[in-house]
Amino acid sequence: MNLLDITDLGPDGVRAVLDLSTRPIKKLGRPLDGQGVALVFEKPSNRTRQSMEVAVVQLGGHPVYTRGEEVGFDVREPVEDIARVMSGYHGLLAARVFRHEVVVRLAATSSVPVINMLSDHSHPLQGLADALTMLQEFGSLKGRTVAWVGDYNNVARSLGEVCAYLGAHIRFGCPDGYSAPDDDIQRFLDMGSPSVESSVDPKAAVVGAHAVHTDTWVSMGQEDEKAERLAIFGDYTVTESMMSAAASDAIFMHCLPAYRGLEVEASVIDGPTSRIIQQAHNRLHSARGAMAYVLGGK
Repeated sequence: MNLLDITDLGPDGVRAVLDLSTRPIKKLGRPLDGQGVALVFEKPSNRTRQSMEVAVVQLGGHPVYTRGEEVGFDVREPVEDIARVMSGYHGLLAARVFRHEVVVRLAATSSVPVINMLSDHSHPLQGLADALTMLQEFGSLKGRTVAWVGDYNNVARSLGEVCAYLGAHIRFGCPDGYSAPDDDIQRFLDMGSPSVESSVDPKAAVVGAHAVHTDTWVSMGQEDEKAERLAIFGDYTVTESMMSAAASDAIFMHCLPAYRGLEVEASVIDGPTSRIIQQAHNRLHSARGAMAYVLGGK
């Protein structure tokens, strides 16, 4: 199977991946023994590259890091040719791309599983790591409230999907024009979330929340929008005052890299409620669990 979006897993698959992510490495076996894994990066990365390469080794495989310009999706070669060739070398393909259609086309052509390491539409590995972090903190997300403040982006979409499958209430506090579309809100409800709320008031999203998430206001590829975005998102900084309105046991989360003083105050991201390092470390465990699952692990 492929993992392009959280929805490829379904609720049972999400729980299975999270279970595999917590198992000792020796109990996962070596499903990649003697095999390569192609890791193609159109976008640079710290956590994704480090976690995926180590996870491949832990599962017995050999990671092959490839820069986007080395394969040149639809520039040097069609996506389909790249998929056919690489799947003859490797036991699994993974790609971090600008356009989601690239991973869709890879998956449609590859003879081995394909994992989306990030696209403009979704970031399933981050969503799984976030869920793992919150489960470590709370034991269960059923009935808990998860808030997202800022730009409704690929990370927010995957977070919403995994939280819906795990039975969490979801709240979005986003500026007008940067909020979750109505069809995504309905989709999260259909997937199992008991409630989904969207507001332009970030404080309304955070009140009583158990986990407060945010992300950079300017993602890779949006640099030409920086000035405009900084003006629009100026009131969406996660501050100590905002966090004080959350639940008494609330935690703060950020997928990183973070820009202190913009989307979050330094005193929050470096304070006692922050779980950003645990969250980052869980990228390794969730990557290992996800690969084990798509390779047939149970």
